Amino acid sequence: MIRSRTAALVLAAVVAACGDAAETEPPAAVGGGGAYAGPPIPWAYEPFPAPLEPADNPSTPEKIELGNLLFYDPVLSRDDATACATCHSEIWGMSDGLPVSVGVDGEGPTGPGRDGPNKTTRNAQTLWNVPFRTELFLDGRSPSLEHQALEPLLAERELALAPDAAAAKLATFPAYVTLFQQAFPGQAQPVTADNLARALSAFQRTLVSDRAPYDQYVAGDEGAMRPDWVKGMFLFAEGGCAGCHVPPLFEANRYVSRIGGADPGRAAVTSAPADQGAFRVPTLRNARDTEPYFHDGSVISLEEAVQVEAEISAARGEGRALTAEEVALVAKFINKGLTDRTRDPRRPKVVPSGLQVPVDGFRIPR
Repeated sequence: MIRSRTAALVLAAVVAACGDAAETEPPAAVGGGGAYAGPPIPWAYEPFPAPLEPADNPSTPEKIELGNLLFYDPVLSRDDATACATCHSEIWGMSDGLPVSVGVDGEGPTGPGRDGPNKTTRNAQTLWNVPFRTELFLDGRSPSLEHQALEPLLAERELALAPDAAAAKLATFPAYVTLFQQAFPGQAQPVTADNLARALSAFQRTLVSDRAPYDQYVAGDEGAMRPDWVKGMFLFAEGGCAGCHVPPLFEANRYVSRIGGADPGRAAVTSAPADQGAFRVPTLRNARDTEPYFHDGSVISLEEAVQVEAEISAARGEGRALTAEEVALVAKFINKGLTDRTRDPRRPKVVPSGLQVPVDGFRIPR
């Protein structure tokens, strides 16, 4: 992150470019050590990382296709009506638009208005860019996608169907038996809980967001981001946001404590007092679509979320205080500069179980 006098000079140059000042030749790099040749950025350039893929579960088209169907099929739930996509819909930024999710026995389509007796205790995290994470869930309790994939089945408030029971259920559908055989060739009995997790994980590894305007900008297309978005990007650094939401993923395996609340957060995993009430820093990619925000869904608007975080960063000495106008510009950068819907998953119209694919509620156009 650029701070101090250097940051002020670079930001002043960007602000001037936003007005009527004459265009100037941008430096070869800003904090990039000479390796970066794109337009100015307020942090050291880092290329987009490669997805993490375990040696024992290489992705194949057959696994991805199977995982895609399973993700949207309510056959994996106790009530035959709730699917992974109920809480992680592409319409809602791979989340569900609710403060906390509603699992089995819920009523209504995915999105605001859905209700039911089985509410989770935390906001549903977006699944965008999960292939790059080594710690999953808001408390980081899961070390891999394969490990994470079965936890919603075990959760009584979510899918409430034991993984082995889910595998036995899938084995009653000839179409699924064939799909598992194709995805895991050479196995005598491929319809297992472990293979269910492998297929879901292979599908989730396709949920990559790396084609936002910011990505085009750092690739050399200076016109990919409007001047006010660029100004917001520099203010994002000035406010200390990049210290936690680290580019290019705009997230980190870091846990930040929030004041108040009974949820122990990371401490439930580590038992460390310092982790009490701490939650993993979420990605800001496609954050436009993932409201409400924070682990408890307590903040509705992106601008308000930026304001809250900016105040925390300033109080910790990790950035300077931002004015309301500057907060709005930071939110504009996140909203416009970090949104990429080019890899939205394909929602099947029908699934092999014959059950109804969960539907989504009305989405307010943006």
